[in-house]
Amino acid sequence: MRTAFSVTTALGTAIVLALASPSAQSARQIRFVFTTDLHYGITRPVFRSRGDAPAYVVNAALVARINALTPITGPMDFVAVGGDVANREEAADEIQPAAVSWGQFTHDYLERLTLRTVAGAKTPVYVVPGNHDVSNAIGYTDKTMKPARDNSSLLAIYNLMMAPARRTALSYDYSNDHVLTSRDIAGIHFVFLTIWPDAIGRAWLDRDLAHVSAATPVVVFTHDPPESDPKHIGEGLLADADPAAWEAFIAQHPNITAYFHGHNNWNEFYDWTGPHHTVVLHTFRADSPMKGKASKDDETKLSFQVATIDTAAKTLTVRECLWNAHPDNPTSPLAWGASTTVNLATLGGH
Repeated sequence: MRTAFSVTTALGTAIVLALASPSAQSARQIRFVFTTDLHYGITRPVFRSRGDAPAYVVNAALVARINALTPITGPMDFVAVGGDVANREEAADEIQPAAVSWGQFTHDYLERLTLRTVAGAKTPVYVVPGNHDVSNAIGYTDKTMKPARDNSSLLAIYNLMMAPARRTALSYDYSNDHVLTSRDIAGIHFVFLTIWPDAIGRAWLDRDLAHVSAATPVVVFTHDPPESDPKHIGEGLLADADPAAWEAFIAQHPNITAYFHGHNNWNEFYDWTGPHHTVVLHTFRADSPMKGKASKDDETKLSFQVATIDTAAKTLTVRECLWNAHPDNPTSPLAWGASTTVNLATLGGH
């Protein structure tokens, strides 16, 4: 029995990908992987005895370890990537073009992942843009930025996530073309937003949630943490960066109970309550394979997150997978770090 699965885009169009009878909505476990800040185009100091290891080597190894989850977890509903697929193109460091970075990402994540869904289909990969993907596309005020405008990774992310809408390198316009989309899986509403829920994202999300029951848990994936990064306003990446506005929005939509993000480059499970402490948002910050605050200097701390949602109990369990705990033995059993379980059904703030 297949689970009904739909996609809602910024155009408000619902596309039914798999039809099922009402009994297909019966409770089951949803599983997904979250990783972020892949930064193709740079190197890390050391990886498995190799100095200055390029991102395509490190990410290929990460994908191999994600594939190793199958005997442990079984089917996987999706893999989510929290942005910064490409590193910012910096002339001073001769960072490769975003087009090359996206090609490497495609090879590793879109072609080499072997995970399967409950229905036996290839596990989809969902990607949100990071500030590096966007700044490559629209230009950047920093003098180290290469003068060439390269929207390759941002354009490809848009086309991947917003299908059937499609743009070309010439027709893509960041002022109008944002990744704003959602996926419904077994009674959970998953939302994917460009960089952070700014005024543009909140307006779209308000329309999106008008078609979602207030009893349906909503899980958000984006790049910036809930308090945002104010410098992204000055760089022209966000319409606003006021965390109080996001706090007020959550208060109006209390079924938004979980939030996954990157940007800061370390693993952490925490509750965000907003600047006025009126909400409780279960938040999950993930490590970067290239820029990890702890894992950059200690490769045994490299991690991604494995999440399981019990749709009957409406609980979310997130585990830190230490995928390179034994650098001298890349095929050793996966190791596990921190874990937490939160209630997605908790509505309202304090």
